[in-house]
Amino acid sequence: MITTNNDRVRAHTARRVNENIDREAERRVLRAAGASEAVLSRQIDELNQEWDMERWLETNASALAFTGTILGLLVNKKFFAIPCLVLPFLFQHALQGWCPPVPVLRRKGVRTRREIDAERYALKALRGDFSPVQANGDTNAAGRAAWEAANA
Repeated sequence: MITTNNDRVRAHTARRVNENIDREAERRVLRAAGASEAVLSRQIDELNQEWDMERWLETNASALAFTGTILGLLVNKKFFAIPCLVLPFLFQHALQGWCPPVPVLRRKGVRTRREIDAERYALKALRGDFSPVQANGDTNAAGRAAWEAANA
């Protein structure tokens, strides 16, 4: 289970929703336990492509603000209200880790970068990426192996 320290989105998400997201990630990792290296690599690649909460919020807010601005310029000035509503929510999220779309996106299963990374590193461990990391007295080699394993 991932703690909420330094993870403001999790801290502002209902415990039940966090538990569901964690349970689904754990289920995927347990199911992958006997998978081949190719299957694990494919799952890791999929996790590398998964959008996290920040990307969802930034994309949606900028799209709404841009659309409202264009509509305000071309159709009716009243559409300028859209960016005036959306941008403060994005600002609120930057400061507090919460804004009105967060609970909706979390219930739909949108995860934080930390949650995605936890699953990715569990799959990398299953694939054996970290097995070459051993000190054996040579700390430089162990450090290099750790760095390469973490960046694999």
